[in-house]
Amino acid sequence: MSSIQLSAYQIAQKVRAGLLSPLEVLEDHLKQIAAVDGVPGSLEPKTSDPAEESKVHAFIEVSADLARRQAEQVRARLERGEDPGLLAGVPVSIKDIFCVQGTTTTAASRILYNFRPPYTATTVERLAQAGALIIGKTNLDEFTYGSSSESSAFQPHPNNPWNTERVTGGSSGGSAASVAAREVPLSLGTDTGGSIRQPAAFCGVVGLKPTYGRTSRYGLIAFGSSLDCPGPLARDVRDAALMLQVLAGADPKDSTSAVAPVPDYLAALEEGVRGMRIGISPDYDHITYPDTLTGEMSIQAIQPEMNTSVRAVAEVLAQLGAEIVENVPMPNARHGIPAYFVISRVEAASNLHRFDGVKYGYRARKPALDLSELYRATRAEGFGLQPKLRILMGMYVSAAQHSAQYYQKALRVRSMIRSDFERAFDPNGAYRLDALLTPTTPTTAFRRGEVMGDSVLMQYSDQMTVAGNHAGIPAVSIPAGLDPQGLPIGVQFFGMDFREDIILRAAYAYEQATRDAEWRAVQPQALRGSEVKA
Repeated sequence: MSSIQLSAYQIAQKVRAGLLSPLEVLEDHLKQIAAVDGVPGSLEPKTSDPAEESKVHAFIEVSADLARRQAEQVRARLERGEDPGLLAGVPVSIKDIFCVQGTTTTAASRILYNFRPPYTATTVERLAQAGALIIGKTNLDEFTYGSSSESSAFQPHPNNPWNTERVTGGSSGGSAASVAAREVPLSLGTDTGGSIRQPAAFCGVVGLKPTYGRTSRYGLIAFGSSLDCPGPLARDVRDAALMLQVLAGADPKDSTSAVAPVPDYLAALEEGVRGMRIGISPDYDHITYPDTLTGEMSIQAIQPEMNTSVRAVAEVLAQLGAEIVENVPMPNARHGIPAYFVISRVEAASNLHRFDGVKYGYRARKPALDLSELYRATRAEGFGLQPKLRILMGMYVSAAQHSAQYYQKALRVRSMIRSDFERAFDPNGAYRLDALLTPTTPTTAFRRGEVMGDSVLMQYSDQMTVAGNHAGIPAVSIPAGLDPQGLPIGVQFFGMDFREDIILRAAYAYEQATRDAEWRAVQPQALRGSEVKA
């Protein structure tokens, strides 16, 4: 049996026991990438090949040589009788927003097409030290700006392994696709407004956004510095817990990383949900968005299967001994996207100032009369549409004459969203929740090109997830079935600060209770090799 059928936990156990060679594991996964991924994302236009339409295109770069060196290091540690690490011999893909020495780090943007960082992000270093094999860099929305991974400057963009006519979600779309297509058991992504959980839901995998500060941001090319959270994508909850065990903990290189103790996440999984209070909120059974014609806020029901799945998950957990708490009010959830629209763009505009054609990356070739002209030409040619829009919007809403109207108000809304969760989780309050259960997304994966170009509509695909980023709390998305089109449905658990162990327990309990469900036996299109109509 090929090792691509094994979980990360199983691979590490077998490698540590000498039952599997890390080099054999690596070659199995490189073969899978060669079989299903197709041409990597590139700035150079490709000739149209119909066969490529059914490929996954998760990667910008496959770092086979680096991974082979790491596999040799794991083998050498085993031969010396040393501990090879919790992730010994496990291939891991890295969202191309993390600096990795020896690879090109592009953020899926032309402006960084040739950037080779002189250092490695802390999260990636920790994976390597734990014995993981860094197999490649995955594609994403440019600078993580998007929710479909279609805005990458490196085309073709990732396709959903369940149906390649559909998007992967974003911005960690390549990461989610690489896990769903069994190209890797684990991937490192980032979550700013839902960018781990939303693609995890679309691609039928597990995606975990840790508490802000639980994982280091050092070496991460920032989008929204007060929102960004590195975290794992995996095929099952145990693998997500295993990866978080490696990633979590304070980092002296990141002043925002938390010094809170890191529990044993794997041990916590076995504690079950008996006595746990899990809430359901009516404020998560619809989306609220502005009508572009009238300016009024409109309410729209989400895809019916989403609410049905939440209820089905709640019923399973109730049978396992959890107490389901109905009608938990989260009144400010509907303001999450407007507040995010402002805050994230102010922070994005600030972070994009460093890309100027002087220090690194792309530089405009035409002669410039002065430094300002060089900046303008480089950014005009190097940035795609989404970074330009965020610079313009961020500068506008943070300007002195507009700050009180937009930015300061958005920060107050963020505090109100945080207060909703504090009230729900208050151990002395009316609800006393251990976790809040909601849909991850309003719909299953939409068709390619269906939403691309509509910045507002694209943003609202994150309405269910973004509140967790505003509040800074942990959340995990897990598969919970398939819709009538055979597309994955995701549900998520929100938890209290630094209680990833609790939401992982709830997720694991549901996963184990439904491990024999018929829908879990269905394979993505990329694995079954048959055509599926959109």
